[in-house]
Amino acid sequence: MKGWWVAPLRGFALILVLCGVIVLGAVVPAWLRGSEWLTVKWTAWPWFIAAASVPPLVLLAMTLGADARVPRLRISTIAPLMTGPRGTRTHFRDLPAILRSAALFFAFVALARPQNTLHDEQSSERGIDIVVVLDLSGSMRAVMDAPSSGAQHGKRPTRIDTARDVILDFISRRKTDRIGVVVFGRAAYVLAPPTLDYQLLTTLVGKMELDLIDGNGTAIGDAVGTGVARLRRSTSKSKAIVLLTDGDSNAGELSPEYAAHLAKTQGVKVYTVQIGNGDDVDVQEGIDLFGQPKYVRRHFPVNPELLKSIASETGGDAFVATDKKGLENSMHSILDSLEKTKFLAQTAATEDLFPLLLGPAVVLLILEALARMLLIRRFP
Repeated sequence: MKGWWVAPLRGFALILVLCGVIVLGAVVPAWLRGSEWLTVKWTAWPWFIAAASVPPLVLLAMTLGADARVPRLRISTIAPLMTGPRGTRTHFRDLPAILRSAALFFAFVALARPQNTLHDEQSSERGIDIVVVLDLSGSMRAVMDAPSSGAQHGKRPTRIDTARDVILDFISRRKTDRIGVVVFGRAAYVLAPPTLDYQLLTTLVGKMELDLIDGNGTAIGDAVGTGVARLRRSTSKSKAIVLLTDGDSNAGELSPEYAAHLAKTQGVKVYTVQIGNGDDVDVQEGIDLFGQPKYVRRHFPVNPELLKSIASETGGDAFVATDKKGLENSMHSILDSLEKTKFLAQTAATEDLFPLLLGPAVVLLILEALARMLLIRRFP
């Protein structure tokens, strides 16, 4: 009768061999990235638990567990069989299980999503610190007849559609300007602080909709004050707020006049762009029986004197845009009037390293299939 210690000893030996195979499989990833693995960020670290626990269990189930499930025939003695010849394949019967378990380990570690932060690069750039302050109040639903990429069949582009397109174009044309975005309605919110990450800005601006915030009001003072706060620590020679609005200030805790005073004390120029001229405009109000947009005439008051006063107080300029072309010209005229300054730009990128771990997993699975067909001659 076999000793009770044979199966545990065999299981321990199999796990040691598994660890050796894992070490061999990790040679190539370690050689390619070296000490960088010590600073890797694992974005889905719970998969480490599976990597540590599942492969040994699979190995034991495919070896000791498989042996326990094999049918047995009791005979009086096996002494004659012990003297018979044995094939070399019996020594490799556990190899497929070891290879598959090691492949599972690398697959689970790859699912932990290792990311390597590439070395930060610093460079001296010339640019402007700009905060775009966009009105998201209900009056921005009014129609602007200029073509817009956001327009759909049968639906005319609104002021917010046009403003979003112009801002996206504005961002795409910038190279060294740090740009931030503030949106406001009844209150003001920072969508993004001044940054050189134009891809992030494009994503955030592209998702702007009127229903994101409470649009039952136009808090121009709070909006300008929020923009000034984001530029307060800027060391740029040129700091500017571009305010795009189509209404009069009627909400918020900070008066537009005091916000302009704060901007002046911080050296921030405020450029105002009035969207629309105060005439009656079309606003979509539901759809008709044929599924086409239905429009009604509405009047939204504007206060050009207030916007001119804010711009004049801070050394900026005031513009009026009644269509998309006028809005684009206003934005570019603002940039032309600003002086560029040098600042230190710091950029960093991340690299996904999971392909380096999936490679050993695939190789080990291929080796398992070959071992079954050529050595064990049993597949699956």
